[in-house]
Amino acid sequence: MKIRRAASADDVSAAAHLFDAPPRPDATARFLARDHHHLLIAHIGEQAAGFVTGVEMTHPDKGTEMFLYELGVADAFLRRGIGSALVEALKTLAVQRGCYTMWTGTASGDTAAQATYRKTGGVVDDGAFVYWEFA
Repeated sequence: MKIRRAASADDVSAAAHLFDAPPRPDATARFLARDHHHLLIAHIGEQAAGFVTGVEMTHPDKGTEMFLYELGVADAFLRRGIGSALVEALKTLAVQRGCYTMWTGTASGDTAAQATYRKTGGVVDDGAFVYWEFA
């Protein structure tokens, strides 16, 4: 498995089957043009198998944090550690970019997502929020 950051509209199009809806060209262009938006795609061979998106947010009294916006793995590739590898890759990127934490929301009944987040060091807070603290 290789995880690469999407750098072009072609990269996004090649992973279109992973998204909830077809990527919009205007939204794709805006997303890729922003240095604080990140789309990491996991490939098995040449096939896109999963993705994670992250957005850096900065607040005047807190610093910069990474929001894990969405994590998805194609059904054919579930239970192979791809989701965990993508979360770990986003965590690494967050630390490299100076983020002090990473967080996301999750449904209280989404035990699969919660297990993935816990496996990668995430702390599930009352079943709704997950966070990772960095030193």
